[in-house]
Amino acid sequence: FWLCGACEQTTMADGTSLGLGMRMVLGATGGMGAAVCCHPLDVVRVQLQIDGGSAGTKQYKGTGDAIVQIIKRNGVLRGLYPGIDAAFLRQWTYGSCRLGIYAFLLDKVNSTQAKGVPVPFWKKLLMGSTAGAIGSFVGTPSEIALVRMGADSKLPEAEKRNYKNVIDCCLRISREEGVAKLWNGATPTIIRATLLSASVLACYSEAKVELYKAFPTVFKDKEGIPLMFTSTMFASLVANVVSNPFDVVKSRIQNMPVPSPGEKPIYSGMGDCFVKSVKGEGPMVLYKGFTPAFVKLAPYTCISLILVDKMTKLVTGKSAM
Repeated sequence: FWLCGACEQTTMADGTSLGLGMRMVLGATGGMGAAVCCHPLDVVRVQLQIDGGSAGTKQYKGTGDAIVQIIKRNGVLRGLYPGIDAAFLRQWTYGSCRLGIYAFLLDKVNSTQAKGVPVPFWKKLLMGSTAGAIGSFVGTPSEIALVRMGADSKLPEAEKRNYKNVIDCCLRISREEGVAKLWNGATPTIIRATLLSASVLACYSEAKVELYKAFPTVFKDKEGIPLMFTSTMFASLVANVVSNPFDVVKSRIQNMPVPSPGEKPIYSGMGDCFVKSVKGEGPMVLYKGFTPAFVKLAPYTCISLILVDKMTKLVTGKSAM
């Protein structure tokens, strides 16, 4: 798939060609840069979302308390950066597909538009959804590893799974629980990724166009950092509101313990997890971890999209999105 994408070239306005494979590499690189900065917030988000679920008792009072307890229990590096290798792997699977495929499709559709006519918003939503769904399916195993390794630091010493790295985590899951377990919670993961990618990528592209037209005296450069930053903040807020409920369900399903022989799993599926969570903790449980999720998503989106846009412009003379 990567090789085929690399061979299929997109001709840019200035004559430079950029294929799907190269766009995926740029997408992964931008995502890795963002992951280094934002990984600790992702760890806190996961632990807040699984805290108080059917699998255990409530430990944290809020985001600040979670950060303090995590550092006190495991230290800064072990506590806030567990699974960073899984986060990098996720960028080479999910991130590369999501950003690379969207940028590739957007450029293809742009080339068919009449001069000066922007791509309709509904097409951007469709392209973002497609890119997110493909990337999510490919990246689900690394997402599982990321959640497991992040949640491991919350467990008492005697109950820690002690995964050595992301490869060890994936191998142990497939060996001890079956290969299918690597796609555990795939349905809410794919739904979340589809909604997240559609809202983030489409809103980012649309906001850049509309804000530039509406405030020409404020945003004087249509590919400048101020316009990109404002667009990513808006896109991140919309995406977080849309995707957070699925994120809570996904995290709880992926982190539930393996049932003993003869026992039923805590959640039988996405719907069961949704109902039990709302029934047991109220509807606002679906927005658990909203603050760290937004605080993580906003800079992650900002860093990754600006990096991809700027790297693409460096190579082709024009931004990716």
